[in-house]
Amino acid sequence: MTDNREKGSFHETMAIEYLKKKGYRIIARNELNKFGEIDIISVSPDDKLVFTEVKYRKSLKRGYPLEAVDTAKQRKISRASAYYLNSHREYSNHQVRYDCIGIVGDEIKHIENAFYYVG
Repeated sequence: MTDNREKGSFHETMAIEYLKKKGYRIIARNELNKFGEIDIISVSPDDKLVFTEVKYRKSLKRGYPLEAVDTAKQRKISRASAYYLNSHREYSNHQVRYDCIGIVGDEIKHIENAFYYVG
């Protein structure tokens, strides 16, 4: 893999395949709006609308990948998700959840309810 975008795409695909195996239905990938980008939007097996941030690290030399999902990043994802919900009314009856998937090498760690809406 040559650039960060290509690496990101590869690892997002890993995360999507992981979620599908757990019974999630993928709605969108790399959903971009004026507030930011959401890596993965899915519906969980218990019918929650899930906004998932994916972070990858080759090793732990630079820290755990999920440490990069700080308050500023959570705020950006929260605002982007609010905009998405406003323009996709078909999901208005779903409860919303914010998850994070951290990948180190080939190991995937999925944290459900990683954070709550940050306004």
